[in-house]
Amino acid sequence: MKNDLLLNAAGRLVPSHINGVAQVPFQGVGRYQPSGRRAAPPIASSKDYPADGNKVIEGGLKSALQVCGLKDRMTISTHHHFRDGDLAANQIFDAAADLGVKDLRWFPSAAFPCHQPVIDHLESGVVHHIEGSLNGPLGEYCSQGRMRGMGVLRSHGGRWQAIQDGEVHIDIAVIAAPTADAFGNATGDCGPSACGGLGFALADSMFADKVIVATDNLIDFPCVPWQIQGNYVDAVVALDKIGIPEKIVSGTTQITRSPDRLLIAELTARFCEEAGIVRNGFSFQAGAGGTALSFSIFLSDLMRERKIKARFARGGSNQFLVQMLEDGLVDYILDGQTFDLEGVRSLRENPRHISTSPFTSYNYHGKGNFASLVDVVVLGATEVDINFNANVVTHSDGRLLHGIGGWQNCLFSKCTILPIPSFRDRIPVIVDRVTTLCGPGELIDVVVTERGVAVNPLRQDLLAKLRGSSLPIRDIRDLQSEVEDICGGKPELPKTGEKVVAAIKWVDGTIIDCVKEIGRYT
Repeated sequence: MKNDLLLNAAGRLVPSHINGVAQVPFQGVGRYQPSGRRAAPPIASSKDYPADGNKVIEGGLKSALQVCGLKDRMTISTHHHFRDGDLAANQIFDAAADLGVKDLRWFPSAAFPCHQPVIDHLESGVVHHIEGSLNGPLGEYCSQGRMRGMGVLRSHGGRWQAIQDGEVHIDIAVIAAPTADAFGNATGDCGPSACGGLGFALADSMFADKVIVATDNLIDFPCVPWQIQGNYVDAVVALDKIGIPEKIVSGTTQITRSPDRLLIAELTARFCEEAGIVRNGFSFQAGAGGTALSFSIFLSDLMRERKIKARFARGGSNQFLVQMLEDGLVDYILDGQTFDLEGVRSLRENPRHISTSPFTSYNYHGKGNFASLVDVVVLGATEVDINFNANVVTHSDGRLLHGIGGWQNCLFSKCTILPIPSFRDRIPVIVDRVTTLCGPGELIDVVVTERGVAVNPLRQDLLAKLRGSSLPIRDIRDLQSEVEDICGGKPELPKTGEKVVAAIKWVDGTIIDCVKEIGRYT
């Protein structure tokens, strides 16, 4: 079927159809109005489930998938709370291959390098395509145009939106749970494979036709406090090992040691102070990258010095955020994802460390969400252009190597700051036009580099507060020009073919941009 490209409101050509389904192009921030009612799974009856509550299926995932009616062309969903330590997802597709099933759609909340074995199942036809953030080898595979279907990248909130709006119908959800009981109640904060919260799997449990909980720590009923309710669960399977918690910590969740990036983090904290953001009762969110984590340390030092307490911190928890909570610098952590084992411990032990889901925090098709309540959010980016548009999924060569995560959703905070180096590998990060548009410039307020701080001209209020500041406030075009002189000119434009290999969804389900094939074109 011919797939026409349509010009959206951001000036990007995007596909009219994704895998045969008609799409709505991006219409502008806040312009698209959804209609209709939420999707729902089939009505179930207790008469069809064991009266003693024991839903345990012997024979592992293969037997559970058979019981749940796995067939060709179904959609299988998984979560990524184990990040690069996930051991469950690969087993699902190994089992599907043994059963002779073909053309599955995999709908993970994110995929990591540990999922590279899925490439074999893409090649053999067991998996048709992936709709989820693609990190590492799977992103490279998709970029080369080797996946038979089109990939779809959504934010964490956008994934919830797609499920609840009926855009993605999940046939079978497989939820890897560090602790569960035979009824299907499950939690992630305890057990040998404890990974923290299971919020990314909550929508899957609520909306999927069939739900399988896989655990390596099956305990007596009740498993409390349950993050997944057994009333949504069809089957429970016991596995030897579902994940490696130590691998929750990856290269993107460790503090930076780079002098330039430490300077960027310090400038970001100073900006928040001089702009009047840091005050008693304020709220903040910092991303999981090394610079953002360093910002948290500078921020905590500033708060101690000025005796300031934040009302809440949003986002993924880590040892630095936990320390702020335990030191009394923050009243609450509203945790969407746990990024290290200290975060896991705190979530389990501290009643002021709250597990949240993308519904409460990010879902754009709800009656409000937490994102717009946050005073300042500090995030990363692979590229920013002179109009403050930003990219987080591809590099300047067009390769799809990163996921969106909660990045798009966080842009709705009261102040969005991108602390980024001015160049990477001698390639300028500030460009004329981002390779892939993930976030509109109107929602990005400040770009902080080691060479200066650029404030979006739309934020005249911030510029007024910084008048007379000691910070190196600069025009973004001047920063761009300086960096191009250092690097020997503008970065080369990516060499791509015409085939669209992946679509980038905006938070409301519209298409904001797409990624085209590389491979033989590079």
